[in-house]
Amino acid sequence: MAYQSPPPLGMSLSGLASAQSLVSAQPNVEKLVEDHLAVQSLIRAYQIRGHHVAQLDPLGIMDADLDSFVPADIITSSDKLGFYGLDESDLDKVFRLPTTTFIGGSESALPLREIIRRLEMAYCQHIGVEFMFINDLEQCQWIREKFEKPGVMQFTLDEKRTLLARMVRATRFEEFLQRKWSSEKRFGLEGCESLIPALKTIIDRSSANGVDNVIMGMPHRGRLNVLANVIRKELEQIFCQFDSKLEAADEGSGDVKYHLGMYHRRINRVTDRNITLSLMANPSHLEAVDPVVQGKTKAEQFYCGDTDGKKVMSILLHGDAAFAGQGIVYETFHLSDLPSYTTHGTVHVVVNNQIGFTTDPRMARSSPYPTDVARVVNAPIFHVNADDPEAVMYVCNVAAEWRATFHKDVVVDLVGYRRNGHNEMDEPMFTQPLMYKQIKKQKPVLQKYAERLTSEGAVTQQEYEEEISKYDKICEEAYERSKDEKIMHIKHWLDSPWPGFFTLDGQPKSMSCPHTGLSEEDLTHIGEVASSVPVEDFTVHGGLKRILKSRADMIKSRTVDWALGEYMAFGSLLKEGINVRLSGQDVERGTFSHRHHVLHDQNVDKRTCIPMNHLWPNQAPYTVCNSSLSEYGVLGFELGFAMASPNALVLWEAQFGDFNNTAQGIIDQFISPGQAKWVRQNGIVLLLPHGMEGMGPEHSSARPERFLQMCNDDSDMFPKITDDFAVRQLYDCNWIVVNCSTPANYFHVLRRQILQPFRKPLIIFTPKSLLRHPEAKSSFNDMNSGTDFLRLIPDVSAESRSAASVKRLVFCTGKVYYELNRERTARGMEADVAIARIEQLSPFPFDLVKAEVERFPNAELVWCQEEHKNQGYYDYVKPRIRTTINRERPVWYAGRDPAAAPATGNKHTHLQELKRFLDTTFNMEAFKGLS
Repeated sequence: MAYQSPPPLGMSLSGLASAQSLVSAQPNVEKLVEDHLAVQSLIRAYQIRGHHVAQLDPLGIMDADLDSFVPADIITSSDKLGFYGLDESDLDKVFRLPTTTFIGGSESALPLREIIRRLEMAYCQHIGVEFMFINDLEQCQWIREKFEKPGVMQFTLDEKRTLLARMVRATRFEEFLQRKWSSEKRFGLEGCESLIPALKTIIDRSSANGVDNVIMGMPHRGRLNVLANVIRKELEQIFCQFDSKLEAADEGSGDVKYHLGMYHRRINRVTDRNITLSLMANPSHLEAVDPVVQGKTKAEQFYCGDTDGKKVMSILLHGDAAFAGQGIVYETFHLSDLPSYTTHGTVHVVVNNQIGFTTDPRMARSSPYPTDVARVVNAPIFHVNADDPEAVMYVCNVAAEWRATFHKDVVVDLVGYRRNGHNEMDEPMFTQPLMYKQIKKQKPVLQKYAERLTSEGAVTQQEYEEEISKYDKICEEAYERSKDEKIMHIKHWLDSPWPGFFTLDGQPKSMSCPHTGLSEEDLTHIGEVASSVPVEDFTVHGGLKRILKSRADMIKSRTVDWALGEYMAFGSLLKEGINVRLSGQDVERGTFSHRHHVLHDQNVDKRTCIPMNHLWPNQAPYTVCNSSLSEYGVLGFELGFAMASPNALVLWEAQFGDFNNTAQGIIDQFISPGQAKWVRQNGIVLLLPHGMEGMGPEHSSARPERFLQMCNDDSDMFPKITDDFAVRQLYDCNWIVVNCSTPANYFHVLRRQILQPFRKPLIIFTPKSLLRHPEAKSSFNDMNSGTDFLRLIPDVSAESRSAASVKRLVFCTGKVYYELNRERTARGMEADVAIARIEQLSPFPFDLVKAEVERFPNAELVWCQEEHKNQGYYDYVKPRIRTTINRERPVWYAGRDPAAAPATGNKHTHLQELKRFLDTTFNMEAFKGLS
């Protein structure tokens, strides 16, 4: 009986009589309301917790959430109705359905028995849906409709046959490799073959929604299968990788087959639209490629004006253990909604083997599911039993639709198993005996699905067998062709081609670099904008007014400090159509309050101005963005961004240089060896604030010794000096390491980074105290047309004296020069001591060092650094200077003693150490008697 409002006052007697009968029925109304509330709670319980009882494990031995407990509010037997104050007699009662469910379809009321049955079908079969933590009603309703509406999981005959064909390809590909190369590692997909139709479904649906570029990142598991059956790499190119006689081409040192990337543009057969698919090359470091994929995706969106991610998208694949265990996953999720980092939704697919190498999931994570990290960004999570290909296909369609509708991340958790060990040579029975006994008995998913379709009459046994033999024949023919492949060309596996930048055979178009100086007019114009507020009615901070005025004064006197030198480099590149992107923690203002690239109106909240974007009428855009407080994730992201195009200067600045070590994985696996492993160049710039200034062990050293140790030049070989030596050296190196001592040189090295005819990573140890040092300024004369980056700055005071009288030649780099110069002047030793600055440490300027040594034939050679002896540059520089002089003279050391920490935490000790090494440098007897 429905609720009735109380009778109005002044009603008739007959009305009163009916009202009295209503009072006697009041308890029934209460019971009715209670029962309806109970049914609402029951529906909500299934929506929240139904996934805990879904049948997700194909093996039937594990609970995907690691807990066999069944929530009390899920009706697994009629006696549990008591939790809601209901009992068996209520099962056939009809209840009105709330607006928060779609199980009724076109009906607004259903019997309780049917309500429970439909909830079971929606939430407790082969799909487990986690979404009720999402705090947006529209999004929750959208998901409910997708999974609750009766009949949503219906597929046409064509769709089923396509799905079967895709399962055949995924399965037979692995079987073919197993037959031909049974003792080779390939990290096969057996046990989760439905990944292939899953990915193809996501790509098909996204293509239909307008996406024409998909960038993918994945670990090694199933990679060859994805290359073959999703991206459509030629099978012979894959098969020839297994040939031990395949010779490497001379382009690089290469990488193993299950790390290589790929780029391919083709027609999507389902949508008949063009689509570009690229799979990023990646190292064994699981999940490290995640932010790199996001950065490249963001860049591709940026270059094609795709401001809301409708044309370019990313798909990331993960393993269950790594998704839960690697912190970079969390860092990458936290970039997903930030304005300068969002890619407008990523589809994450977890290949959940329910094991990590040999580690049981109960030892590998503290959360119920491996996917719980995704809840932090309100991403819906769809768990699905990978042995039900139709459920997988449905979930992937929904995931692609979600991304197209809401442009937010979504996770598909494919719960499967791993038929072999971690690799094909590994014995899993040592550590998972019961699991692998079950796996040995487990019928393969293709066989299960084929039997299901033949019993439904969707395909005949003969059609199924023909599909298998058709694909087997394709594999055999490709295998025969693969025998003709004699040389491995890594460039066939390039994931980010740069059309038009190189010659057709991948070489630089020239071996020369134009001058990096600028016209007086451009320098003045950029300086004037840098010292102004180019927006009307904009109130800047009083302190900033003083900074802008001092900039204007410098420009009038044709001088620049560090911040202006950087401004000149960025501004001039923007004029030439080169995008500039500077990212990192607090880079908009600058950690040391020197940059101020984003001005904030002091009276209007969030009103900002970026003067750099007001330089020229049709300039390239300048992006400067404070990042999240992450190094690993953000550096990976910027590396990916730089990968998309050579015509952009992409810079990442560390808050302090030593913070680069939390991004060590990106530096060691991608930046340093990236070109050698994957023939892909990258021009990313790392700005690493460095210098011993009494700030303690953490804010002093950018660890230059580590970067120098990874440089690939030979310390014992004096190179052949040619006209194009300086450029050829850059071309041959794996990265460039500099420590500039003047704003002009910083300006030049940034411009050279783009003007040179190839791309190399650039590591710059940037100053802190020099940002405001009165002597660390440069004249326009050092930056005008015809000027260039100085790899070495020779001693400039030597002109006034006889070079033969110089008793000591001190080589140094960076800020310590100013301390040495001040001390030399204070001691009046200009006639005795020459000081040369090595600005480019790697590639080492052998030719210029040789010329400087020959200038001072009677001088002792000293390397002076402010870092400790076991750190800094000494171990890198000493053997190279010795090679330059044919090891005829010693190279003495002046600097701090060896130490475990990069710097002392005591200011007094810091100053004592400084005095001590300056004394050593200028004491002419310091090295007497030493051999």
